[in-house]
Amino acid sequence: MDPKFYSSFNNQVYVSLWNKYRPAILQLMIASESSPQEYTLSGHEFKTLNPKDRNGYSFTLQAHQGKALNNIQKSVTAQDLLYMLSLSPKACELMDAGKYEFTLTKQFKLLITKLQDA
Repeated sequence: MDPKFYSSFNNQVYVSLWNKYRPAILQLMIASESSPQEYTLSGHEFKTLNPKDRNGYSFTLQAHQGKALNNIQKSVTAQDLLYMLSLSPKACELMDAGKYEFTLTKQFKLLITKLQDA
């Protein structure tokens, strides 16, 4: 079944968009081993998918072993990113090995940091 159909069927508005950026996100996750990484996304793509998003598009997601470590219930954008990552074997492998923080700013910059164990 077409992923776009599946996304709209289950109210996963942004999964197809996150899937488009998946290769870049995976490269940034790998590169974040040495330093935080940044990638500028196209804001109009988010606004086109859900122009009436009242919660905004920005979020911070901390993830480990395929699960959110912080509360992302109010951010569909973050939930869909985590869902897309859970479908990727490489992302699952990386998240099993370490904790990651994903931040989408109001300027649609995606920041990816590998968190160090305290």
